[in-house]
Amino acid sequence: MTARDSFLLRTHPEVLEALRRWARDELRSVNAQIEYVLRRALADAGRLPGNPRNKEDASSEDSG
Repeated sequence: MTARDSFLLRTHPEVLEALRRWARDELRSVNAQIEYVLRRALADAGRLPGNPRNKEDASSEDSG
């Protein structure tokens, strides 16, 4: 099992409630849903470790 870091997330109550509904619909905990959404966003942005796209590539796409 790998270690996990924790952090405090502050968000608007409506966002949290929507996240709870989404997690429930997909049979995940809220924590697992947040990690799922973050991982997808990181993958889409090429920011996951081991992804060949790097920060410079992403910023050049944003400006062009």
